[in-house]
Amino acid sequence: MKRANQHPVWRRALFKNLVIPALAVLLSLALGVVLILVVRVNPLDAYRALVKGAVGSPRALVQAALRTTPLLLISLGLTLAFRCKAWNIGAEGQFFMGALAASWLGLALDGWPAWLLLPAMVVVAWLAGAAWAVIPGFLKAKRGTNEIVTSLLTNYVAIFFVSYLVRAPMKDPEYYLPQSAPLGPAATLPFIPGTRLHIGLLLALLCVPLVYLILWKMPLGYRLRVVGTNPEAARYAGISVPSHIVIAMVLSGGLAGVAGMVEVSGVHHRLMTGISPGFGYTAIVVALLGQLNPVGVLLAAYFFASLVIGADSMQRVVGLPVALTEVIQALVVVFVLASDYLTRHWEK
Repeated sequence: MKRANQHPVWRRALFKNLVIPALAVLLSLALGVVLILVVRVNPLDAYRALVKGAVGSPRALVQAALRTTPLLLISLGLTLAFRCKAWNIGAEGQFFMGALAASWLGLALDGWPAWLLLPAMVVVAWLAGAAWAVIPGFLKAKRGTNEIVTSLLTNYVAIFFVSYLVRAPMKDPEYYLPQSAPLGPAATLPFIPGTRLHIGLLLALLCVPLVYLILWKMPLGYRLRVVGTNPEAARYAGISVPSHIVIAMVLSGGLAGVAGMVEVSGVHHRLMTGISPGFGYTAIVVALLGQLNPVGVLLAAYFFASLVIGADSMQRVVGLPVALTEVIQALVVVFVLASDYLTRHWEK
């Protein structure tokens, strides 16, 4: 009898979290067919190129996994912040500050052994990202300033600051491009044995159960969720709402900073202006697509990374305009988010 009562709940959860998003993706791709026909391209050829580019070869799988890594780290941090209703839109800037701090330390301590230097780079990147997130967090907690605006503005400060550094103080004199000197072997993340993937992917995957434990198995996570759900009830229970907003921003910014370290140490091996194609902004969508659940965020990060890689392939193979590939990606996001909103509204 107990098992019979549990089936409807399980089926509703499956329908809500898997079936409805899948239908939303199919509907968005169906609408994409119309747009592809407008530019006189065969939709079957276009979507065949998308699938092949995303999952059709070992190289495609590696590229998707590499793109998933920073997205996953940043999105997990945003999950912590958004659960507390701390709307951190500054992950892009926190990513850049983490990359800057890790690059600086890697170049300054080039003689250190890898087993000591790499953990130190992770720590300093976390601290840099967290410190950058404290600014909007503190202003929100103490002054009531809108953290969406302040965290967004800090992005530009960080991006232009890094841009200045790689054009002047940290510029590699041997190259004309705005970039730092290359990191030494001890400051670069090693590959996972037998693959072309760096161990930053393992670090990101380990953060999935860690964030889950924080949110649902630790008192801190409970307090963060209470503050996000009902601040007045949190105050009544003796939970400091301003303090936990700052904590949520710090945890979120720290993970974004670690993502910057992973990208600079595992992929580019030097600091440069274009180190991020907008990871911090894309991660907002990924966190929402994953419904602020660590496992859902993992799936959403890989899905979105594969979608981007596949869209690039679609552009190269069938000559689809860049703008149209971005529109198709946006349609997928809009349809999935709309389906989630409609599902929540229908449940009420």
